[in-house]
Amino acid sequence: MGIDLPLMWFIIIVFATLMYIVMDGFDLGIGMLLALIKDPEERDMMVNTVAPVWDGNETWMVLGGAALFGAFPLAYAVIIDALTIPLTLMLVALIFRGVAFEFRSQATLSHRPFWNKSFILGSLISTFCQGVVVGAFINGFPVVDRTFAGSAFDWLTPFSLFCGVGLVVAYSLLGCTWLIMKTERRLQQHMYQIAKPLLLTLLLIIVIISIWTPLSYPAIAQRWFSLPNLIYFLPVPILVLLSAGIILRGIKRGSHYSPFVMTLMLVFLGFSGLGISIWPNIIPPNIDIWAASAPPQSQGFMLVGALLIIPVILTYTAWSYYVFRGKVTPGQGYH
Repeated sequence: MGIDLPLMWFIIIVFATLMYIVMDGFDLGIGMLLALIKDPEERDMMVNTVAPVWDGNETWMVLGGAALFGAFPLAYAVIIDALTIPLTLMLVALIFRGVAFEFRSQATLSHRPFWNKSFILGSLISTFCQGVVVGAFINGFPVVDRTFAGSAFDWLTPFSLFCGVGLVVAYSLLGCTWLIMKTERRLQQHMYQIAKPLLLTLLLIIVIISIWTPLSYPAIAQRWFSLPNLIYFLPVPILVLLSAGIILRGIKRGSHYSPFVMTLMLVFLGFSGLGISIWPNIIPPNIDIWAASAPPQSQGFMLVGALLIIPVILTYTAWSYYVFRGKVTPGQGYH
């Protein structure tokens, strides 16, 4: 029995996407939360919590995009064609955000407010666009003769826009709980105050999307409520409530680590719900991973490289987070 190469590559892309959401999610959240903090010293502390590690976070986006291009060229072509506008806006915002991140620390006091606002706006736009892409992906893409057959604005729907808002809240909660874990004193206390309303808002958004999705997309409702998918899906809402309860208890007790860990769990559960909704399609609603895959020779050749490079990326990532694992204090960096 041979290796199912399309399935292997699908797992790699899912893994890279999840790693990007987790690792870039909290620093995008910090960028958006910067709008709520006015004290310059606290803003510097927020940025310093991610400064040593943030450069490597986008590696996972590059890996996922390259893997999609090489392993599933049809999916890459359709998705790029269908989502040109939000993806372009996202990339421009990420570039502008990166420039602002580097320039704000070197700017004069008179110029720093401009770069702070640029960092906030870049984080907000890129996050919102990512959420819109997720919503558009759930909507699906019309394909005729292996070519995208829709318009350039098919992604512009109320559901996609709502998903964009949802991801803004989710990343903000990730950033908030990251700061709870990485900071102390007044900034940490401020994050405790923000975390609860963010969590409750996110839970409300999850409920709305969970109702909206099956009502608007019968194919997804069929997947959710048919066996054996129903068995796989049933633990998800239970685990969401359990994770939310642990976050609330952690906030009340002043825990440093459990809010962030459980927020990661919420993100993972949302991602798994998306997977259950579209599996095995990589171009919803009806083109699966096997129909969209590249020739086995291409996938096999790429797999060798992926199996070599992914451990290197994981090792570098783990090492950088280990080295900079302490708290950040005003004017002193890590300790």
